[in-house]
Formats: sequence, C-alpha cells, structure tokens
Amino acid sequence: MSVSWETLCQAMVRAREVRRLGGDARPLIADLTAMRSQGSAIPAFGALLDLVEAAVRGPVAVGQSGQTLDGRIATERGHSHYVNGPEALDHLHRLRALVDAVVVGAGTLRTDDPSLTVRRCAGDNPTRVVLAGTARIPRDRKLFKDDAAPTLVTGVDLPCEPDGDGLVDPRGVLESLSAFGLDVVLVEGGAKTLSRFLAAGCLSRLHLLVAPTILGSGRAGFMLDAVDTMDEARRFSSTRYDLGADTLFDLVPERLEPDEERGREISDAAVVR
Repeated sequence: MSVSWETLCQAMVRAREVRRLGGDARPLIADLTAMRSQGSAIPAFGALLDLVEAAVRGPVAVGQSGQTLDGRIATERGHSHYVNGPEALDHLHRLRALVDAVVVGAGTLRTDDPSLTVRRCAGDNPTRVVLAGTARIPRDRKLFKDDAAPTLVTGVDLPCEPDGDGLVDPRGVLESLSAFGLDVVLVEGGAKTLSRFLAAGCLSRLHLLVAPTILGSGRAGFMLDAVDTMDEARRFSSTRYDLGADTLFDLVPERLEPDEERGREISDAAVVR
C-alpha cells in the first residue's frame, strides 16, 4: 500500500522527537526506507521524504522559490500571481505543513501580505518568522491579526539584531529558532532573503519550482554577486520531479574544497542587498 500524506506527516513528528530527545534514529530510518520502497501518490514524494530523513539527522533549512524558465519570480511591476501552477502551490503548502517555521523578509511582508498558513493540504500551520532588519514592519498585515499561528519578528521576539548594513545574519536566525525548538525551517522569500541564506551557506536543500514560461524581463529569483567564470558558480546535486506543467528541482548544495570555500567567503560579502 502506498504511503499516505498522514503517514508522512507522522514521520516528521517522529523525526522531531528523535532529534530533540536524542533517541535511537535507526527504527525511523528503517521505516523511511520502507516508505521509499512502497512509494506514494503524493506528487514529489521523494523530495518530501528526503526532507523528513534530513530532519532526523539534525536541523534543516530548506529554501523554496517559484520562477519562470528565465529565472523571474514576478513582472517588473511585481505581479506574481501566479508564476507556477496549482500543483506547485500544493507542494509549497505541503512544505509549510512539514516544517516548524517559515521565514520571510520584511519586503515580502509589505508587498504580498502573506498568510504563510497551510490551506491546500492537511497539516498544522508553522510558526511565521519575519526578518525585520531596520525596515519598518507593518503591523496591519494578516499574520499579525489572524491568530492562525505564532508570529516572531527578529529584534523583537528573536535576539537577532541587524548589522551595520541593516541586515539580519541568516545563521543567527537559524540558531535563535533552534533555541525555540524550531529546527526545520522553510525560507520562503523573497529573493533577497533567499539569496542571503544561500550565500551564507545556510540552506540544506533548495526546492526550485520552474514553470514553462518566459517573461523576458522582471524580478530575478536570486540576487547574488556576479562571478567571472563558470568555475565560481554555485553547484548542486539535483533530483527532478514533475508537478503538473511545472518541474521541481530538489537541490542539495555541493560542498566546496577548502580553497574554494575561502574564495567564496570573500565573494559572499558582496551579495546584492
């Protein structure tokens, strides 16, 4: 019998217990291996199962971005509803249901007024986290008024103060959330926030949802410093899944050699703000 969504959610609950209580992970790993053999009707089941397995072993931060073939997440005016199709949106909500917390930047909060709740599948709402920096946080947004889940703001609820550039350190955010017992984190947006987590080496996985669409202009999904050669490009191991008309790339960052890592640290300092 194929694995149900409820069974997968229960496996993530067990993963949290094993990680937090320091229990024996081997029985759960064996169950996850059996689930992989059984398969499931859940779209991109393998990517979600890999996320659960990673959560057994330690804290996990997974980034998510939906974009066009040419890497755009919105038009130049900021219109983005919807870049991806319904199956990709379903996947996003499954991610929200599996994680402990979902992170967005202040710009996304102001522009999109997101709820960051689970609505397209069964599951509990994650804790919502807003990266404040020095930007004004509008308190009239839905996630401060709907009581659907806790909402934490850096510098207020989390001890993460902005640096001299007014930016919050991604690694400090994850460490603060872990201290709250929130170890499985979804970095949902926007592009600047996702790029900063990627540049800081804080993403364990990246779920990139690509629609068969070309805008030709618009807002880029990633905002990183330019590189001179392809040798400097960030590379990933990749598994692909069909989600309706869209394609999910389940990406795991490749480890750099020590000399490359030192060079990358210098380059990361110039992430576009």
